[in-house]
Amino acid sequence: MVGPRRDEVSLSSVSKMNKDAQMRAAINQKLIETGERERLKELLRAKLIECGWKDQLKAHCKEVIKEKGLEHVTVDDLVAEITPKGRALVPDSVKKELLQRIRTFLAQHASL
Repeated sequence: MVGPRRDEVSLSSVSKMNKDAQMRAAINQKLIETGERERLKELLRAKLIECGWKDQLKAHCKEVIKEKGLEHVTVDDLVAEITPKGRALVPDSVKKELLQRIRTFLAQHASL
């Protein structure tokens, strides 16, 4: 018996991807409807400013522009350059706090 070809995707994995996408959409919709999404964004914004993340990223942007020259840097270049560093610089404590807030929200809205 021959197994599935490499380029074939099983229906169950497609179904799982669809269910995951539907679940993410439902959660996002509930976050928006309740205003929790905006509260989470505001919390994140405040925490990132408080820990100096915003200043660190701004300094890194200036370094990149100085290094490459203003005429040789596009916004897309800058975004590509700083995104990995920006994500890496988010303190674990901030990530954990946001994750806990999301888990609490999901527990309170378990009917999703």
